[in-house]
Amino acid sequence: MIDVSELAAVPVLSGAPEEDLVRVARTAADIRLGPGEHAVHEGDDRALFLVLAGKIEVRKAIDGIERTIGWRSPGQIFGEVPIIFGIPFQGSFRAQEPSRVIRIDPAQFHTLAARFPDTLTRVAALARERIGGLQGIAAAPVRSRATVLGRRGEPACRELHAFLTRNQIRFDWLDPDSADASRWAGAAAGPADLPALHCEDGSTLLGARPREVAERLGLQTLPRGTEYDTIILGGGPAGLAAAVYGASEGLRTLVIEREAPGGQAETSSRIENYLGFPTGVSGEELARRALQQARRLGAEIIVTRPVTGIEPGTRTVHLEGHGEIRARTMIIATGVSWRRLPIDGFDRLLGKGVYYGASRSEATMAQDQNIHLIGAGNSAAQAAMFFANHARTVTLVVRGSSLEKSMSHYLVEQLCGKSNIRVALSAELQAIHGREQLEAIDIVDRTSGAVRREASTGVFVFIGADAETSWLPAQIARDGRGYLLTGDAVVKAGRWRERRDPYLLETSVPGIFACGDVRSSPVKRVAAAVGEGSMAIAFVHQFLQQAGTRPG
Repeated sequence: MIDVSELAAVPVLSGAPEEDLVRVARTAADIRLGPGEHAVHEGDDRALFLVLAGKIEVRKAIDGIERTIGWRSPGQIFGEVPIIFGIPFQGSFRAQEPSRVIRIDPAQFHTLAARFPDTLTRVAALARERIGGLQGIAAAPVRSRATVLGRRGEPACRELHAFLTRNQIRFDWLDPDSADASRWAGAAAGPADLPALHCEDGSTLLGARPREVAERLGLQTLPRGTEYDTIILGGGPAGLAAAVYGASEGLRTLVIEREAPGGQAETSSRIENYLGFPTGVSGEELARRALQQARRLGAEIIVTRPVTGIEPGTRTVHLEGHGEIRARTMIIATGVSWRRLPIDGFDRLLGKGVYYGASRSEATMAQDQNIHLIGAGNSAAQAAMFFANHARTVTLVVRGSSLEKSMSHYLVEQLCGKSNIRVALSAELQAIHGREQLEAIDIVDRTSGAVRREASTGVFVFIGADAETSWLPAQIARDGRGYLLTGDAVVKAGRWRERRDPYLLETSVPGIFACGDVRSSPVKRVAAAVGEGSMAIAFVHQFLQQAGTRPG
């Protein structure tokens, strides 16, 4: 229970009428925190907090790394910037020792401020002081965690560039053939040593590959344990959603991702129909938020460690270069891979003007260029809208006779409103041209058979995707296209042997679930994948309860 005398001792409330302090004491939240517990996380809604006891650490993510930027002691406040400027919290606040804080909601604060304006004046003064400190952090030179020396078009260099970008690691890129190469501070590197990576600690990796780079930069590449309540294969939207809900509900949760979290959705430049983001969200941003959330809640997420096989009966997972780990349950969320175009020269120019999918990081290469997108789905349309803000022209090459058959109506309307977006209907990519870089493409009109050549410096392919499940054991049933059967579909296929019915997302092997795009389902949407990931955890709980196993 909050005592009025405790509130009166806080400087910003000093002198406030007793009846107003009584009202605050009656309506505010009295929060007790143990060491390490958060009063608020970065991005949370605004409120004002008064520290009555203990010590509060102020932390903020800077360049992807959480850093301590201040402290709050008894008698001090936090939340002054959000409450005054009407913005979310710009940092996290957690207890360093047993602490007690009072939370005053915006409505309660403004009622108090209207009756006792001195409170508003004092809090506003502190807010102006704090915002100056935040501006100083924002204005500080951007620090890179590594510098890479390499040629972007070479396969190993392209792989490392994509890995660092997708894992949200800030880095500088130097081309050995450019004048910028003089800024290289690492060990001498010849052509056979590329890509080379120079780290913050002064060390250099020659012939750098994703796994050793991950280990050098502190990313987790090995599990900490040998047994988990649930092991999630795949770190896309479905897998990350399962990780968030699993970890938050007390399950010992491990996510195994062979490349980088985010999945195919991470390559989407803009997702505009995802609930809660009225102006849209990039796949990179959605993946970043989900990854932070899953880790904060306690899920382990390892990268660059492919699964070489699983044993369904014991739910044992074999990891490349590590050994085996066991799980009480397993969730397969490996998603799908972009379908490839069988056109001569495509592989040769991959990363040199030819790309599968499109992330925001490709915007610079499209600046003032003529580019082409192959496909007519929502992903292609979202990428077209994004690239239209950078490219001279964006051409959608569509096999069908209309966009409406495969694209959401709102995207069709948006495409029509962009003057530099062209749509080539009943058309198909026939050939590409260029020696070191893509220079032009041939497009065939499927109605007349006429072929035309167009200048192009970028081709981005969005022609659908396929499930890569051939590596899974035969005990896990699939449909004719390789997608995993679950629930009633397993029963109808004659692959269920248990007395009970399978859970909705359960595969033909009890205790092994599937969610997201890898599951046999007509719905392939990010929102659906996230929903299935959370549902899978509910079924995991039911399975463990039925088996008489306690999580942890």
